[in-house]
Amino acid sequence: MESFLIKGGVPLHGEVTISGAKNAALPILAATLLTDEPCVIRRVPDLSDTRFMVQILQSLGATAKFENGTVTVHAKKIRGYADYELVRKMRGSICIAGPLLARLQKARISLPGGCIIGARPINLHLKGFASLGVKTKIEGGYIDATVKKLIGNTMFLGGRAGPTVLGTANVMMAATLADGVTVIESAACEPEVVDLANFLNAMGAQISGAGSPTITITGVKKLHGAEHEVIPDRIEAATFLIAAGATNGEVTLRGARADHLRAVIDKLSEAGVSVERSGADLIARRKGKLKPVDITTLPYSGFPTDVQAQMMSLLVLANGISIITERIFESRFMHVSELARLGADIEIEGPSAIVKGGKPLSGAPVMASDLRASAALVIAGLAAKGATQVNRIYHLDRGYEQMDAKLRKLGARIQRVEEK
Repeated sequence: MESFLIKGGVPLHGEVTISGAKNAALPILAATLLTDEPCVIRRVPDLSDTRFMVQILQSLGATAKFENGTVTVHAKKIRGYADYELVRKMRGSICIAGPLLARLQKARISLPGGCIIGARPINLHLKGFASLGVKTKIEGGYIDATVKKLIGNTMFLGGRAGPTVLGTANVMMAATLADGVTVIESAACEPEVVDLANFLNAMGAQISGAGSPTITITGVKKLHGAEHEVIPDRIEAATFLIAAGATNGEVTLRGARADHLRAVIDKLSEAGVSVERSGADLIARRKGKLKPVDITTLPYSGFPTDVQAQMMSLLVLANGISIITERIFESRFMHVSELARLGADIEIEGPSAIVKGGKPLSGAPVMASDLRASAALVIAGLAAKGATQVNRIYHLDRGYEQMDAKLRKLGARIQRVEEK
């Protein structure tokens, strides 16, 4: 098992190119199952999750090739049964259900896996499918779903923590080939949902309202092949912006979308990290001493839960008390105990973390518990004095393309080593 060995205390300087968004690429790759014609998806990040998705497409009978950031898929003939050993590894694999139901009127998929960051039930996916006429049962760790004919309907997909991103994507894909009109109320507004809708429309779907709480899908008889380029990864971009501030460096992000990062940029500015536009690029640099800020994670366009851990690593360096409240996932503070090993002073009170910042961090061995916690520990290690070893970085490899290589280009002293 591999880990990162980081010798911290070096400000990051230079340029980094932001990869395509994993959370956009996965449902877009799944959407290629909706047509029997070839599709070409560009700027797909080379990650373990995207590799798994390509393998899932192949296991369903599609021809799929991943080369130099481009995935070519031809799902001429497919089956409705997904391989258990592949699906169980990744929560995003659930998004093949919608395309399979639309194309084959049936799907048998094992319950998906992924990071352990709290309850992420699929009840809203099943609720949306039921509104389209789908009958489902869960038995033996599998979801069995069948439908005679998908019929458009109006549905509400809001949940306890807000809209469901993958649920919105799943139902939207299924509805593209349904009879009649489907209206999703309390739909997720994330840029990744918009990117999927743009790809589906390029395939011949009729979708309007993506990016708003109400999405309307008018079903069509058939979808055709299309080409598409995935949007930049806003979470990777946020991670590098925060790393620049935490190390008191200056980093230029190539290809990042400021319009997808407004909440993050606002909180970074409040904390003393400037993010400026320079043409199509973003430049992050520290403006004096870091300041404490309060943050509450919310559905888009609020502050993203996927950036909460990384922001905590920045705020432990700010003089004063910051309060971070997690409203999306109830178990997303597992990185706190590991940050404490580096010298952070953080207390958990219900859904909030009380960050008493300003104490210097010192290197230590730490253990990553999930994808974004991994990134937070890397940032903290970059800012700490001495050596930090981040173990279990297979979590990180699920969502960051060549993070260690990108950081080395910015001057970081980081290398991939075998865990001891």
